[in-house]
Amino acid sequence: MRSAWATRRSSFDASPDERRAALIQAKRDLTTAAEMCRGAGPPVSYAHAIHLLANVELDLGREEYALLLWEEAVAVLRTTEDVLQLAHKVRHLGDLHRYCGRMDRAASCYAEALAIYRKHDAPGSLDFANAVSRMADLKEHQGETAEAVGLWRETRDLYAAVDMPRGVEQAERHIRRLTN
Repeated sequence: MRSAWATRRSSFDASPDERRAALIQAKRDLTTAAEMCRGAGPPVSYAHAIHLLANVELDLGREEYALLLWEEAVAVLRTTEDVLQLAHKVRHLGDLHRYCGRMDRAASCYAEALAIYRKHDAPGSLDFANAVSRMADLKEHQGETAEAVGLWRETRDLYAAVDMPRGVEQAERHIRRLTN
């Protein structure tokens, strides 16, 4: 899975033809990994493999297939005790809903992910910070300014806790724009 993910990441800087070839190779490798994990590995490994595959499918422009994969990953993780992996995958499912213009479904996913992070994670988690930033951005775009500002402040503090200066600055920009 690591090499397939590295192939996907390297495709970001490739020419269009090289990018497509790299993504197709990553898709093959992740499909194989998912098949292997489905039968023999722990459910969390299978969910992770199809989560990675969903990212590749999205890169290839196959939003509906990516959606099916993320929904399956979430369903699998609901049968495990790994609530932080569940929160991570639910947040990604929310990202896809938002990307596809399904804002209510995105908000629902973000709310679920945040509820899990608030109950089970600590402010030292990058995943927690990313989840709060997604909800802050969604609230901002929905015109819910007061809630967005509060979430952006929380985002800023969470990114500061994980030493992510770019995230801190992004949150500060949003706060300034919304409060001026």
